[in-house]
Amino acid sequence: MTRMQTLKTLLEREEKLRDDALAALRQAEGQAQNARNQADALVQYRTEYHQRWSTQFQQGGAIEIVRCYHGFVERLDGALGQARNTVRQFEGHVTRARERVQEREVRVATVKRLIERHLKQLAAVQARRDQKNMDELAQRRRPGAAAFGYA
Repeated sequence: MTRMQTLKTLLEREEKLRDDALAALRQAEGQAQNARNQADALVQYRTEYHQRWSTQFQQGGAIEIVRCYHGFVERLDGALGQARNTVRQFEGHVTRARERVQEREVRVATVKRLIERHLKQLAAVQARRDQKNMDELAQRRRPGAAAFGYA
């Protein structure tokens, strides 16, 4: 396998790994958004629940109902805390996935630079070869070149 083939194979591999990292990032972003939506829904429910019962309590209520209300609000607050922790965890996954994508982008760019450098080297070698051939051809066509041992 030539060096160029090796570099192209390496580029394909790095691009696939980058694409996989991008897919993982999209998945992590989706999971984080779902977790935020769930937390927002809990906040909305808690707000509505509080408003509904505040109106009810203004009309008076038994102490047992007030205790049940407070107990449920405590459980709701606990669920909301868990939902916020879940959001933070998923946002951490998103951050790490973005870092992996950036690392993969750097690797792809590095391999592309290697390929460009190799192509420039090949072009320089070919240019030197072409120049040498042109010089030799010019030497052969020059009158009197045979007398000096150039023919």
